[in-house]
Amino acid sequence: MKYAYEDLGYDQFEKLIIFLCQKLFGISVQGFSKGPDGGRDAKFVGTAEIFPSKASPWTGTTIIQAKHTNGYNKCFSESDFYNPAGGTNTVIGKEMTRIKILRSKNQLDNYILFANRRLAGNAESDIINQISKNCNIPEPSITLCGIEALENWLKSFPDVAEKADLDPVDFPLTVGSDELAEIVQAIALNKSEIFDVLDFPPTERIKYRQKNVINNMSESYATYQRKKFLKETKQIEKFLADPENIELTYMYQSIIEEFQPKIIAKRKNYQTFDEVMNYLIDILLNRDPVLRQREHKRLTRAVLFYMYWNCDIGDNGDATAN
Repeated sequence: MKYAYEDLGYDQFEKLIIFLCQKLFGISVQGFSKGPDGGRDAKFVGTAEIFPSKASPWTGTTIIQAKHTNGYNKCFSESDFYNPAGGTNTVIGKEMTRIKILRSKNQLDNYILFANRRLAGNAESDIINQISKNCNIPEPSITLCGIEALENWLKSFPDVAEKADLDPVDFPLTVGSDELAEIVQAIALNKSEIFDVLDFPPTERIKYRQKNVINNMSESYATYQRKKFLKETKQIEKFLADPENIELTYMYQSIIEEFQPKIIAKRKNYQTFDEVMNYLIDILLNRDPVLRQREHKRLTRAVLFYMYWNCDIGDNGDATAN
């Protein structure tokens, strides 16, 4: 079975890796609590049970690192993850800085990095070679594990997924971005036409303050959102009401039908609706290159605010039942 690793939270992905490493190395694999990890999510001290093989297992101190991304179809060779020229502004570059420190203190003999990214052969050999040269670690003592290796190991150890609660029902609040990106891009292209309208926003279906209380949105966050995006709600409403944009309106309804049930189902996992909104923005921008373009970031936030203001997402009390 294949899993949507991008839909996992970082904590759940890390838990999955720790349970898997207990199979590969031994039950004494030790995870670390949240906070600055000094370049390690977990470690194992001793002789590995079966990694990289029973005949020639790793010995000494093995540092285990898990790197999770919410992005779709990511790979190890992307510029934010690895730069062949070196430097410290990539994931691998930052890791090497930490590895050097651990190595200098004799706290690292072997290093294994897991990421929910695709790993091509050329990228694997290049990254391992760079880590080896910069951190003075023999190449056989370095391993990179992408989605391909994860899938193979989870087939061999199916109980690991169960221990890590890899059940779609338990996934964090996750939503798609493709349709929203199309709407945002269309609004941006027609901005000069639709943003020259009255400054009066549409009337909310229940009072904004009442909705904020029902959803536990903090007063300061609600005030900021209203000040920042309220004026644009009328323009968005006009755009969606235009008969020429009927297909985009259908897309908008489809987005609501995806967002709202997931927000309701996962609402208990978030203390305030501020966190729900921020999480949605983060995951949408991380997943979609269109949405994270500089000119589209603000518009993405404005559309999300419109959904809330227009009572398309969030709890509306009994107002919509009348």
